[in-house]
Parts: sequence; C-alpha cells; structure tokens
Amino acid sequence: MGVFRFEHPDILYALLLIPLLIIVFWWLLRWKKKALELYGEPGVIGQLLPDISKNRLIVKFILMMFAIIFLIFGLSNPQVGSKLIEAERKGIDVVVALDVSNSMLAEDIKPNRLERAKQAISKLVDKMGNDRIGIVVFAGKAYTQLPITTDYSAAKLFLTTVSTKDVPAQGTAIGDAIELAIKSFDDDSHSRAIIIITDGENHEDDAIKAAEDAASKGIRVYTIGMGLSDGAPIPVYDRYNRRVGYKKDRQGNTVITRLNEPALQQIAAAGKGIYVRANNTQSGLIKIFNDINKLEKTKFESKMFSDYESRFQYFIALSLVFLLIELMVFEKRPKWSKKVDLFNKKSWMYK
Repeated sequence: MGVFRFEHPDILYALLLIPLLIIVFWWLLRWKKKALELYGEPGVIGQLLPDISKNRLIVKFILMMFAIIFLIFGLSNPQVGSKLIEAERKGIDVVVALDVSNSMLAEDIKPNRLERAKQAISKLVDKMGNDRIGIVVFAGKAYTQLPITTDYSAAKLFLTTVSTKDVPAQGTAIGDAIELAIKSFDDDSHSRAIIIITDGENHEDDAIKAAEDAASKGIRVYTIGMGLSDGAPIPVYDRYNRRVGYKKDRQGNTVITRLNEPALQQIAAAGKGIYVRANNTQSGLIKIFNDINKLEKTKFESKMFSDYESRFQYFIALSLVFLLIELMVFEKRPKWSKKVDLFNKKSWMYK
C-alpha cells in the first residue's frame, strides 16, 4: 500500500473559499428576490417569468462548487508513493517529551507555553536531516504520542493534535516520561537523546534517578524550561474553548505557576545533557539540537518511498465534467424541454 500526499498542500487552503461562496450565493438569491418584489406582486411576476427556476440556479451553483473543489485538489497534485526502497541513513535518535499539564497553558511565553513548545518542535523537525524522532506527552502520567520514526510529516501532524486534554491525570511526571522515552528507543547501538520540555512545576517522581539511569545507557537527557521567572496565572476554559477565568486555590486566590529551574538543571546534569530556559525570543531547542548534533551519528536502515505517481489528472477531469454539466443546465428552461419537467415550473420566488 502506497503513501498518499499532496505535492502542493498550500493550495488546499483555497478550499476555505467554498463557505464564502455559499454565503455570497445565498445573499444574491435573497437580493434578487427582494429586487423582483419591487416590481409587483409575486404572483404576477411569476406569470411574467414562468421559465425561471430557483432550483436550476441552485443546481448550477452546486455543480460549479464541485468543479472548483476538484480543480483545487487537482492543482495541489495528489500523489501516491509507488516504490518502497530501503535506504541507509546516518543520524541520531531523539525523543521529545512534552509536558501537557494545565500549567503549560500559562501565557508568560506567547501565545502560551504549550503552543510555543509545539512551534519550536515543528521547527526542530524541519532542521532534521537523517535523524529519527519520537514524541512522548506527559502530565500526571506519560504516553507515547509518536513512536520513533523518520516520517517528519507524520511527526508534525501528530504534533498539531497535542493538547492538555491528552493526559487526564494532572501533575508533572518527568521521571515517568524519561522512563517511557528510554523504552521508545528500539536499538541501543544508536546515538540517543531525550529532550524534556516542561515548566518543571509540581514534578512528582524521582526524575533525577531516571535521568541517571538514561545516562548509564548512553542516552543524553536535555531539559528546556518553559516559563519566565515571574510566573503567570493558569487560564481556565469552558467546553467551547472560551476563557472563563483563571485557576484559583481553595482560598479563592489566583494560582501563579512558576518555572522550577533548579529541578530542571539537576535533571539535565544527571542525564549528562544541558539545560536551557526558553523565553519570548527563543525556545532553546536549536541550542540543544546543535549540541546533540555533536554526538556520533550511527547508521540505520529505513524504508521510504522514492517514486511518487501524480493523480492530478483524475481530479482535473472530474472538474471539467462538472463544469460541462453546469454549462448544460440553463437558468431558463429551453423551449424544447418544456415537456420534460425535471425542475419545478414555478418561479424561484415561490420556493
């Protein structure tokens, strides 16, 4: 089974025009109806324009929408991977452990700690050449979001879905995340690194011992502190993702979440890595990745698609078919078709 992709995915954003066109079409129908009503009673206008049908206008519009949709898909050039080959690569295995606890919603780093971390990871993926990446998310517990892979597109796709709702148990189980990351590596002959991205607040387990265990296996542990020294309140959202206030303690005081920098420094030291604090101008990931790149790169085999076959022609053909059908549907009923009542005879004003 081949891999499906779009050669020019940015063109797909043009699909956002479809809802706008539907709104404009609906507004034009209403405007046309009101304009005709100014000339007289609806019954009289209907007798004067017996061959105009609102149904025909709607059918023509729907056909045109399908033609545009298939044209957009065709221009983005859908492709299917047709040839799977085994390639030898030389790189490093990296597992990113991302904190998704509620404190990561704090906005001392814009737009918030979690979103800024996700943006930084996405940029990191763009810089990877032959390295492999995995993603672990954690709060009160840790879960594998993406196993070790060379599929950078999949990594960025999985990254977009990460949210604080992924882990229902609140907390900061950094040690659990490190242990799960260690298990994620499938070969101890590779150069390996773990990057922990967190504010480090309320960490519950023995993360230092877990980092020491990773270091004993030849795995470097790096930490990135998300947050500023002054801290920030934790936003609270309703089920419609609307902010309804900030988290408060039992006494009714607003909770301020602060970066636990000493703990993250100790974890990085135990894991023979480095600690970097993020801020509003830089995330620290690039500095850490540059340090990781100094590690000895090891060879590994990976399967990848080398040839992709374009499928744009099918979508362009469908677009032309819908366009031709649209041209064959007349706004007014032609004389020869009056015996075949496919559309309602009545004026579109009565629909």
